[in-house]
Amino acid sequence: MPRPAIAVVGAGILGCAIAREVAARRPDVALTLLDRDLVGSGATRRSAGLHLPAGHTARIRRMAAHSEDYYRRLKHAHPELPIYPVRTTVVAPEGDISRLSETYLSRARLAPEGDLPSSAVTIPPGAGAWNVEGCQYADVYALSQALARELRRCGNVRESVRVTGLETTRDGVALRLGNGAAINVGQVVLAPGPWLGCSAWASLVAPLGLRVKKIVALHVEKPPAEHDRAIVFPDADAFLLPVPHRGHWLFSHPSQEWDVNPDDLSAGLSRDDLDEARRCLCRYAPSLADHATSGRVFCDAYSPGREPVVRALDGAGRIVFAGAANGSGYRLAPAIASEAADLLRL
Repeated sequence: MPRPAIAVVGAGILGCAIAREVAARRPDVALTLLDRDLVGSGATRRSAGLHLPAGHTARIRRMAAHSEDYYRRLKHAHPELPIYPVRTTVVAPEGDISRLSETYLSRARLAPEGDLPSSAVTIPPGAGAWNVEGCQYADVYALSQALARELRRCGNVRESVRVTGLETTRDGVALRLGNGAAINVGQVVLAPGPWLGCSAWASLVAPLGLRVKKIVALHVEKPPAEHDRAIVFPDADAFLLPVPHRGHWLFSHPSQEWDVNPDDLSAGLSRDDLDEARRCLCRYAPSLADHATSGRVFCDAYSPGREPVVRALDGAGRIVFAGAANGSGYRLAPAIASEAADLLRL
């Protein structure tokens, strides 16, 4: 079999995971990883990096289990990687226990939690707390840097190189680059994160019906204690995460601002972002709201069915899209990478 040439466009955590999966399956591959910026500088740079063994569909639950096992093996092989176990409590209405049991994997060992997860957290009337096992979080930016460092030993990593054109040829795909160069490969995997509108692939991606949504997370400037847990509020699609390696808490809260351009989000948090997230935080941890004065804001790609999209965009299967992880890019990256590699001729 001839040596395959594969290009992965997008070097966030997902693109790095895809490139790593390709290299693991076919060590002799001629692999090129490209990004319009530095490795991990897009949505990955702002990721909370929380992994929960859960999913609202059977496919996502399978993907969550695959990714959990992958990260466990990766951490065992490389103990220095910034992946950290975190004890976790879910706070939800008592009547939601059946839904929670379906959502969380059996390995999560969902069980009633007798004590409050934190003195700062208020459990609303009619709600309960459940302990969840198997959770972890990562410094996703640092992890993507580590994966790219490994990839440089077996492939070609090109940073600040924008793909300006894609053209299928008789033998594969020709990529035109913003620096004036061009490369020819057998297949391409597009992992562009929220940059769905780039002219090189916008028309290919448009039929997927994907949208880009703003994501807001507040930094609660209060050092976490050693025993503090992550606290998940599924009815609000929010969570509190202790981030001891940075010295603060993170409160992730869903924004409802859609169809944003990732290149327009350089101004940081707006007054509305801050006020809306604080109102949500006050429902569960009012004593922390005054400490939430900064944070991070960016965006991510979402699919109509709220499942990641991994599929060929052309009839010959030369251009594969992988993404729209609906805010779970880190959590599901290894499983998405595996599905993408399955579509390649390796």
